Amino acid sequence: MMRKTPFIDRDLAAAIDEKIPTPFHIYDEAGIIANVNNIKEAFSWNNGFKEYFAVKALPNPFILEILRKNGIGVDCSSLTELMLSRAAGFSGHEIMFSSNETPAADYILAKELGGIVNLDDATHVDYYDRLCGLDETMSLRFNPGGTFTVSNGIMDNPQDAKYGMTEDQLIESVKKMMDRGVKHFGIHSFLVSNTVTNDYYPMLAKQLFALAVRVHEKTGAHISFVNLSGGVGIAYLPDQEPNDIFVIGEGVRKVYDEIFGPAGMTDVAIYTEMGRYVTGPYGALVTKVIHKKHIYKEYIGVDACAVNLMRPAMYGSYHHITVLGKEDAPSDGIYDVVGGLCENNDKFAIDRPLPATDIGDYIYIHDTGAHGFAMGYNYNGKLRSAEVLLHPDKSFEMIRRAETPKDYFSTFDFSDYKL
Repeated sequence: MMRKTPFIDRDLAAAIDEKIPTPFHIYDEAGIIANVNNIKEAFSWNNGFKEYFAVKALPNPFILEILRKNGIGVDCSSLTELMLSRAAGFSGHEIMFSSNETPAADYILAKELGGIVNLDDATHVDYYDRLCGLDETMSLRFNPGGTFTVSNGIMDNPQDAKYGMTEDQLIESVKKMMDRGVKHFGIHSFLVSNTVTNDYYPMLAKQLFALAVRVHEKTGAHISFVNLSGGVGIAYLPDQEPNDIFVIGEGVRKVYDEIFGPAGMTDVAIYTEMGRYVTGPYGALVTKVIHKKHIYKEYIGVDACAVNLMRPAMYGSYHHITVLGKEDAPSDGIYDVVGGLCENNDKFAIDRPLPATDIGDYIYIHDTGAHGFAMGYNYNGKLRSAEVLLHPDKSFEMIRRAETPKDYFSTFDFSDYKL
């Protein structure tokens, strides 16, 4: 069976465990920075290119600060994500605010921070204008309807998605906003999640670039940028061929020259929001084997559970598993790797070939650097784990402490009760 290589070994896991007990999420700073540099290089042909990291993927101010120092912006979708980004030093057009069914307070803070606001619906033009007044630069989210199929069979149905507006609505919104003083426009769309193909961005870009030309021709508006959003995925399976960001960047460049060149629109900037691609492979959930159980199947019980990593329970998603220190041992056992929730879907792996595993072994669950810790919750009174940053010199620091029972009870008034 093919395998993935962890970015820590058993000795380092044990050293961390002495100071920051398992379970914990750990992030590879060097890997994240190298990947960011690759993204910037792949799109360096576009003078205005900027990656806006999707904060929802990994909402930790230490990570956000690393990204800011390396020239990356943030894509926010809520009031608290805006607050988190402000705390990490972001301001102005370093912030993209893309939300839906948006509370007034969220728009007001986005305005105060000077971020680029991406309106999800035609009715939000008046709503935002009444709240804040329209900005000189604004963005609109497009929903093409129908279905969208990528070459490797990945398909989604934009017509069933709650996001974005139709082309006619977008054009009418642009006209209205121009009349009210908006000078520069962005067009944004997100159609398919977690694609593992180099074709997605060029296909989406061709559709959005053509739309940008039509909008410009029908309204005279200056299209300042096209935001390709997210959707560029990672290879969760060990035998998957990962995306090649340089091939993707070149594919977008060809479409850019093909469509924007003849239209005389070669000043259009390209923006992206690749949260999963930026940090996903550079995070791991490290947990310890605390029980082994043999009934009709073989079970490995660990001290993490679905509250620490929801994706396998929620989506049936595959995350590769390495038993640290046994990387070269034969995977001659078949196990379910499970947590302690009172739910039978609390399983990190089902019928997974693994080496013979002992109580006290460290289980390294790969590719949790995006939508891992971020999706945590407190079912069964379980508590969120610590987060750890691994520096390039292999030193480490805790960048978020684990929750305690005191945190869990902090939102109650227990003045009449004894805990």
